[in-house]
Amino acid sequence: MKLRESWIFLTTLLAVSIMFAFSAPAAFAGNTPINDLGSGLYLGQYSGGLYPGGSNDAPPEHTTAGLARAGQIQPLDTLGDPDPNGRYVFLSIGMSNTTQEFSTFVSEAAGDSRVNHDSLAIVDGARGGQAAGAWTSPLHPNYDIVRDQRLAPQGLTEQQVQAAWVKVANPSPSQSLPAGGADAFTLVSQMGDITRALAVRYPNLKSVFFSSRIYAGYATSPLNPEPYAYESGFSVKWLIEAQIDQMAAGGADPLAGDLNYDTGAPWTAWGPYLWADGLNPRSDGLIWERSDLANDGTHPSLTGRQKVSGLMMDFMLNSPFTRPWFATTPINGDVDKSGFVDDDDLSLLLTNWGQVTDWEHGELSGTTPVNDDDLSILLSNWHAGTPPPAPTAIPEPASAALLLLGLVGLLRQRKIR
Repeated sequence: MKLRESWIFLTTLLAVSIMFAFSAPAAFAGNTPINDLGSGLYLGQYSGGLYPGGSNDAPPEHTTAGLARAGQIQPLDTLGDPDPNGRYVFLSIGMSNTTQEFSTFVSEAAGDSRVNHDSLAIVDGARGGQAAGAWTSPLHPNYDIVRDQRLAPQGLTEQQVQAAWVKVANPSPSQSLPAGGADAFTLVSQMGDITRALAVRYPNLKSVFFSSRIYAGYATSPLNPEPYAYESGFSVKWLIEAQIDQMAAGGADPLAGDLNYDTGAPWTAWGPYLWADGLNPRSDGLIWERSDLANDGTHPSLTGRQKVSGLMMDFMLNSPFTRPWFATTPINGDVDKSGFVDDDDLSLLLTNWGQVTDWEHGELSGTTPVNDDDLSILLSNWHAGTPPPAPTAIPEPASAALLLLGLVGLLRQRKIR
């Protein structure tokens, strides 16, 4: 009898131990977030940084192209023609995590006064159970569903979609880096196909922002655990680098394919980077607690969705690639809407001095004509925003001198009055 009882006890203990091994929350996965990795290497061979060279900032040429496309986003009618009373759509594409997170973002953005609610329409096109391969072809039924069930009910069309957020993954990955058949490599190829499919379905699409997965160290199923969630960040990094390299050197990447944004592909960049090493804070303090994930440790809980929504909102309001069309108004003083208050804004304000115009040409104070109040606002916000990339040519001294003389003359006139 004692032997039998001992056997039952040991069997029960073993079963409990196995269950705990699969369900006990992890504290961290032991990897460095890509945005903190910098020039360091993952697995001794994959460099960090969201962009090339271990940097978290896009290189100057890519930044210039992104700023140009941000400036091209404008209200369109349902046929895709410019219309000051029209709309432009920011659309999400992806899987269950994507729709859970983005739908929360849509709800929170709806009540945020900082968001442009006049021309901008934010639409969740992501769908549960839809892996990366379900979006790679423009003929896939998912795109028809987005058109008919997500856009049309709001009076919107595919022609009005001008920016997108993409977050995709594959279920039950089996090979991690550095294996040649690693899921991270497969994902690069699929995201390249998705980028081209988006260009076909949305002919006025300007910019696509990619994000990788949130932390999955608490996962209790093989759906998409670590290190695959972490390694999906390298997939996004390599996709964007493929476009940067192609535009610089001319050759398409063998995995990502043709991403030339001068011949039809949308410009690509990072959206918010969402991964942090569990309870181990990354440099900006982001952590993922067990309570931020649902029971399966893979999908976000309510707090997890809110965390992603907050990261998304911060990105959309502050990135120079999104702020011009997402925010209610650009920075006060940013007369030319470049995302940075500088000499160009001062020059434009002085050019329109004393004239009755509008905010875009210098009436920062809301009074007319352009006057001392507008100048004071501009100077108080001097160099606010994100600086543009360094110019390739040095401006002529004469131009700067003339601008300075104009400002000195203006200040002298103020003293006389």
